[in-house]
Amino acid sequence: MASFQPTMLGTRYMCSAGHYLAAKAGFEILEAGGNAVDAGVAAGMSLAVLQSDIVNVGGVAPMIIYLAETDEVVTISGLGVWPEKTDINMFISDNGGAIPNGVLRSVVPAAAGAWTTALDKYGTMSFADVAAAPIRYARDGFSMHPTMRGSIENTQEKLRRWGTNAEIYLPNDKVPEVGENFVQADLARTLQYMADEEAAAGGDRSDGLEAVRKAFYEGDIAQAIVKYHEENDGLMSAKDLKDFRVGIEAPVTRNYFGFDIYTCDAWCQGPVLLQIMSLLDGFDLKKMGHNSADYIHTVCEAIKLAFADRERYYGDPRFVDVPLDYLLSEENYAAARRGMIDPARASAGMPAFGDVPGFDGAGAGSAHTPTLHGPIPHEYDTSYACAVDAKGNAFSITPSDNSSSTPIIPGLGMVASGRGSQNWAVPEHASCVAPGKRPRLTPNPAIAIKKGKVTMPFGTPGGDVQCQAMAQVFLNINLFGMEVQEAIEAPRFATYSHPDSFEPHMASPGKVKMESRVPAAVGEDLQSRGHDLEWWPELIRGAGAVCTIVHDQETGRLFGGADPRRTSGMMGW
Repeated sequence: MASFQPTMLGTRYMCSAGHYLAAKAGFEILEAGGNAVDAGVAAGMSLAVLQSDIVNVGGVAPMIIYLAETDEVVTISGLGVWPEKTDINMFISDNGGAIPNGVLRSVVPAAAGAWTTALDKYGTMSFADVAAAPIRYARDGFSMHPTMRGSIENTQEKLRRWGTNAEIYLPNDKVPEVGENFVQADLARTLQYMADEEAAAGGDRSDGLEAVRKAFYEGDIAQAIVKYHEENDGLMSAKDLKDFRVGIEAPVTRNYFGFDIYTCDAWCQGPVLLQIMSLLDGFDLKKMGHNSADYIHTVCEAIKLAFADRERYYGDPRFVDVPLDYLLSEENYAAARRGMIDPARASAGMPAFGDVPGFDGAGAGSAHTPTLHGPIPHEYDTSYACAVDAKGNAFSITPSDNSSSTPIIPGLGMVASGRGSQNWAVPEHASCVAPGKRPRLTPNPAIAIKKGKVTMPFGTPGGDVQCQAMAQVFLNINLFGMEVQEAIEAPRFATYSHPDSFEPHMASPGKVKMESRVPAAVGEDLQSRGHDLEWWPELIRGAGAVCTIVHDQETGRLFGGADPRRTSGMMGW
């Protein structure tokens, strides 16, 4: 066996997620007759309980959905906006150009709006149905797992800044032990309140889901968020919450290797995955050999070029012009950018961004915005879940938001999204702070479709490593022919030449990190080409935690994988 565990097999339906109990929750919904959207929401919501250190009920939840009957792909943004009171000058003058930890980095929570919208428009079940397992996990507890314990241990001093955070995650002022039952009573009551408001609403299923949305954005939950912000010099108002709606938007897509790969728009980093693929499309990667020095060098250099464009052009498309059509075009753009890759020498840092003729949209104006060079401080966040149902519908979600950089709202057991950490207090930057604007999000779910043949939802946590890990696993399966689980477990690498998406946007020019199962000779070759190589352990959380399901549409067979680098799990039949 080429993997630590076998690929999950099925012929009916399947769910894979960043925690095995979340996969179980999604699978149970499929068993009860729910569709992929119902199951994916149940799994995503469960992650906000089972991994509440890195995923939040008050956080973000971007989604991509494939509707088999209409052969349509849609996205739900699941990302909040800056409050109306936001002023970039406040961060520049009062905070030295930084977006500080705490309430000032809060944007409107979006996960609840994404869940209710997905269920209403594309699901079949009630909120209470899909929330049953998450409520139980919060109310009755679950076994503290090593991934979560490690996160709490690493961030315990940050958690102690706010009494509500420390009370939940450091009971008796101690990091919970592995295997200890971990209860989140306030969070259970928050989710139960939403379910109770649905039950009290009467009417049809849509009326109930609207009652859930209002419970969060206008009811007791909203009032608690606003009260805390008013008392702690925050920016969130009742109007900000009441007026918020998630967006249902068309995906961005690019064909590679016979697959149409779909991502969310440039309010997240999703299109970077497509740019990476567009650059790699001109190389014979299979001939180079999997994880050879030529292969790793080529992929890393393509990633650097794609991230340079992300830094220059990406931002909320409702506020800035993002020339994605040009950036993804082969003849006008990708071919020339591909030619910048020197097979014998690594670029010293992040390359210059590409030139888009006649473009005068907002942006940094240079390849290197004001950044600091050095080790990248990383607070782990984000998880992932996907589901495929018996009718061939597919769901992909990358929920996120940690509980160590933003205060838990008293009585709610959740933060109000601290995703403002992914903006810049730099007025000319494409992703600068602005009222009503969405941060440029790292979480980016994807679905790849080979029309009439294969559907593949996939994604991962990992900040700026996400697109890098996703590209490698996609290639492992569809180019190198690996079984799904083998493809996920194969050793990975990542480049860090770009400014990190998280405040304070550090960069490590030339840095490449690589899991130590890659032969030492390959590392020596990469170093000779100018890569600043750092060896990771054999399997490391920082390399991402990819989950995926490959649905063979012609045979109906399902092949699922879950990453052992974290507590991922999968269930199918």
